[in-house]
Amino acid sequence: MPLARILAGTSSVLTTLTLSGCSLVWSCTDTTAERGDAGVRVQVVDTDGRPSGVTAEVLGWRREPHPQVPAEGDQVHFDIRFQGVDGEWNGPVVDVCAVDEERVVLGCQEVYVQEAFGHLGRHTGDGWLDVEDPERTAEVLVIPNDRSYQGRTCDEDVKDGGGIHPPDSPLPGDRL
Repeated sequence: MPLARILAGTSSVLTTLTLSGCSLVWSCTDTTAERGDAGVRVQVVDTDGRPSGVTAEVLGWRREPHPQVPAEGDQVHFDIRFQGVDGEWNGPVVDVCAVDEERVVLGCQEVYVQEAFGHLGRHTGDGWLDVEDPERTAEVLVIPNDRSYQGRTCDEDVKDGGGIHPPDSPLPGDRL
């Protein structure tokens, strides 16, 4: 009879742990969000693909030498604006990419909204893309995925990691 009571007690504890959201076995899964369609003006989306209320727009771009390293020749200089940013919010982070006529990536850079602090107005800024062949640049595009929340991966923390992560930044040669 004592064995039956022990088994009954163990079953009750396991049921309580399971119902309370605890488990003896953690099933951690990492997934990567799908990359959104790049454009000159995009609605920034979170990792679930929901609009964040923020718009990122490339206002213009040109090929010219960077003033700090003019001997390196032309680079791609772009202006960007974020609209819909509430107060001093520290997001989003988007990728800005120079692409050729076939939308093949020549080079990308992450741009943080807090870096866009005002040479053209509030939440506007500029950046430089160091691409191998700047003369091939046909367009500068923004990828709408907010990369500001990376989260812990299952490899880093099997208990608290996992979930949806932003897509990786495009590499030269990728097509947008």
